[in-house]
Amino acid sequence: MAVDRSILETFENRFPHRDYEIKHTCHEFTSVCPKTGQPDFGTIHLRYTANEKCVELKSLKLYMQQYRNEGIFYENVTNTIMDDLVAVLQPRWAELKAEFTVRGGFSSVITVEYFDEHAKVLG
Repeated sequence: MAVDRSILETFENRFPHRDYEIKHTCHEFTSVCPKTGQPDFGTIHLRYTANEKCVELKSLKLYMQQYRNEGIFYENVTNTIMDDLVAVLQPRWAELKAEFTVRGGFSSVITVEYFDEHAKVLG
């Protein structure tokens, strides 16, 4: 099964003239280790400054749930989620931090940042 980004819905940012930070946390993220087949559990933190669009939360939840049975490495899932969100939202700035729980004595945190150099600068 491939994860489908088209499930992500947006709505109009009614305050595009203002920079403000939006934070969403997915506390129950799950995927599967492609090497061992074992489940991976984590918390995904999304922070972004909207441009013209904001992400609708139910669609974000359904999007994240698609990874439940997906065999994917931590680094790949973090970057893929960021790529999909940037493609749909086109934010001014975004950060995605994936904190995975301990497995085999290791915990991992992957952080990806995006900045749109062409977005209008507010003064």
